Amino acid sequence: MTIAGLVHALHDGYTDAVYVFLPVWQVEFGLSYGFLGLLKGIYSATMATLQMPSSLAGERCGVRLALALGTALAAMGYMTAGYTSGMLGLCAALVLSGVGSSVQHPIGSTAVSRAFAGNARQVLRVYNFSRDLGKVALPAAASFLMMLVSWRSAAWSIAGIGCAVVAAILIFMPGTTKHSSTGRAETAPHEGTSVQRGFTYLLFIGIFDAAVRVGLLTFLPFVLKTKGATLPTIGIAFAMIFSGGAIGKFACGWVGARFGVLRTVILTEAGTAVTILLVLALPLTFGLCVLPLLGSLLNGTSSVLYGTVPEISPQGRTAHFFALFYTGISGTGALAPALYGVLGDAVGTSWSVAATAITALATIPFAFALDRHLSDRHQSL
Repeated sequence: MTIAGLVHALHDGYTDAVYVFLPVWQVEFGLSYGFLGLLKGIYSATMATLQMPSSLAGERCGVRLALALGTALAAMGYMTAGYTSGMLGLCAALVLSGVGSSVQHPIGSTAVSRAFAGNARQVLRVYNFSRDLGKVALPAAASFLMMLVSWRSAAWSIAGIGCAVVAAILIFMPGTTKHSSTGRAETAPHEGTSVQRGFTYLLFIGIFDAAVRVGLLTFLPFVLKTKGATLPTIGIAFAMIFSGGAIGKFACGWVGARFGVLRTVILTEAGTAVTILLVLALPLTFGLCVLPLLGSLLNGTSSVLYGTVPEISPQGRTAHFFALFYTGISGTGALAPALYGVLGDAVGTSWSVAATAITALATIPFAFALDRHLSDRHQSL
């Protein structure tokens, strides 16, 4: 569990460290907002495309080897980015890092949920809390390093952290067995249809939630920049968001278990919409004070969603449903920044960020549908 949490922290830290590099790359390569969104989308699209193949690869070669190889590739992506001198090289580096990061989510989540099958929701809450530690640490570290050295040296430094994690996986992670594919679900046809419908509701909540998160985080640095924020201030802003996200993810997992998915999603998504608009409206100093609350609401929904995947999946198919879920989330992460980027080029980044607040409210109808499905399912058991 400790090594799995460390790997989760690193990979999500790598994913979100891209946000800190975007303003630097805009100046270095003269990019529009649409192209900046495309860069983030390339990383996410690669992860989305390879979620299913990575899940199958993990079943064949074992968890430890799959996580070590994936982490090594993710680190190599940042190493390559530091050497690139043009847009094509930067795109190739992000693809390489995305390939590596595609491994962690389906394999790590499934391994943890299987190891703690009787208490999967609670353990996944802690496991997902670990990712937010990486979201806080790596973007903040990259921002701090760019105050002292070039962005290329900063990229090489965080690549070195990945190499250290690879060594930790190989040395300390137990030689876990390969995922077993024998535990097929014995479900009746009508039950399989019910599972698919419930999972669809869950997936749509995750898709809209991910669109809000990646859209906001991609263009928030530019909104803060227009308010007078410097690069170190932007790094601090992300640390505040992700620190709040870590608390929110842990707290909302408890809220979800106690009060249910519906109330939790309404609370977090409506609260996200309100706090996004507050950050846009307030001056820089007061806007920064809102960011921890925004982060807790922004990331809180996901802890409830991840914990619901094992609950809604048929017996023996948790890995498959985790891979499908992460494919949808990562695919949204690929598409949403480009769409919001085009909107930002057309009407400005402030309106683009405001659109993410509207997107957050789109999750609520699906939350009602999922709540009805879960209630009917529990009554039928």
